Amino acid sequence: MLKDWVKATRPEDEEIAARLEKARAELAGRQMAIKEKKLPVLVIMDGWGGAGKGGVLGKVIKNLDPRFYKTETLAKPGEDELRRPFLYRYFARIPEAGKFSFFDGSWMDEVTKARLSGETGDGAYKRQLNSIRRFERTLSDNGYLLVKFFFHISKNEQKKRLSELEEDKSTSWRVEKWDLWQNKHYEKCMDVYDEYIEATDQFIAPWYFIDSKSRKWAELQVTEQLVRSIDTALQNSGRAATVLQNTFPLVSMPKLSEVDLSVSVSDEDYKQELKDLQEELADLHNKIYQKKIPVVIAYEGWDAAGKGGNIKRLTAALDPRGFEVHPIASPEPREKNRHYLWRFWTRLPKDGHIAIFDRTWYGRVMVERLEGFCSENDWQRAYNEINEFEKELDDWGAVILKFWVHIDKDTQLARFNDRQATPEKQWKITEEDWRNREKWDLYESAIDEMIQKTSTEYAPWHILESNDKHYARLKALRTVIEAINEKL
Repeated sequence: MLKDWVKATRPEDEEIAARLEKARAELAGRQMAIKEKKLPVLVIMDGWGGAGKGGVLGKVIKNLDPRFYKTETLAKPGEDELRRPFLYRYFARIPEAGKFSFFDGSWMDEVTKARLSGETGDGAYKRQLNSIRRFERTLSDNGYLLVKFFFHISKNEQKKRLSELEEDKSTSWRVEKWDLWQNKHYEKCMDVYDEYIEATDQFIAPWYFIDSKSRKWAELQVTEQLVRSIDTALQNSGRAATVLQNTFPLVSMPKLSEVDLSVSVSDEDYKQELKDLQEELADLHNKIYQKKIPVVIAYEGWDAAGKGGNIKRLTAALDPRGFEVHPIASPEPREKNRHYLWRFWTRLPKDGHIAIFDRTWYGRVMVERLEGFCSENDWQRAYNEINEFEKELDDWGAVILKFWVHIDKDTQLARFNDRQATPEKQWKITEEDWRNREKWDLYESAIDEMIQKTSTEYAPWHILESNDKHYARLKALRTVIEAINEKL
């Protein structure tokens, strides 16, 4: 694509000046429109070193209200970012609804540099391209406008600009070793960029090539294209996205009504096995820290099923410096204003650490679905989006454990009544719990569908039979130990 690109004819200077004045005013006006429509806009500035990305970005944002945009310079990932999944630092920086984010550099820069340096083999590169396509698509499906620019200059023009920057003491710091290497190996870089662009050019997020030989002409191309892209996005706002079929291998799971809840363990056996399992898990916690293996544990279940007690027995075995429990409640405004998975991406652990989620991203296909907090198209798409999210964690090397803590209706009622009758437990029972109980059958149907559609080979569901809480706690510990040993 890049190799075959034919540049548009550059207008005369007078025409550029007139069109630029108009385009700047239009872009400023569109900023208010995206604020009103709550359209999040992510603008990517990629391209050759010395092509003028930063200069054009500086000109473009001068036309905008600084309260409603943010710029990000994405150089090498930092030490903390290197200990997170590949897409973590990008997902963490996506804009809020109604605002711009401008990225000077992006995932393209990170992936192609690693490819050119030989750090990334064919298999890893292919996985990264798949991750990027999925990432860009899920942003678009969830209402984001993604505009991607590649700033293009010739080898000779790049060499000339880099030399001019180096000769001036005030600008020499801007020339990095990578820029010089890129110019020396221009043809090799061109091949990789062309391959990358071809692989990631999607109708929901196409590439726009910017002729960067003239800076004002480059600014005009970017500004006019931003206006056109925003207009198209505003016209398409509210349209339902395509619900994609699952492409990941699934594990066969029983329906909740088929689960035997009569299983139990004696008090004596519970005490001894609990002690033994906690000692074994404590030893494994040291090993995953040494091996830098991340662990993500997700808890879902009926109200009063015993999630809290289960988590407490699990964490009692862990070094407190190496884990964090995330209690997930209703999203805060800054979380509501972003992709629904953002608040989970930003809570992922570093490698060698454990993150435990008390309620999870599966709220999308349970409470949000049944309470009408999202559209049918949103929750229907979410099964595949969640499978993709967990595939990112699996590709990262994480141990992924998903527990459904299961009880029957009578057991829940007995526990609700016990909570209401016990003063020190009354804080655990709310009107919402009683309302949810009235919808038990609807929830059970949604949960069965969720488990069937998201129990993948790399992230299967585990049902914890919790009419006997002791039995469920031991099963959770055994399951965690088994999964970590398998990964080790």
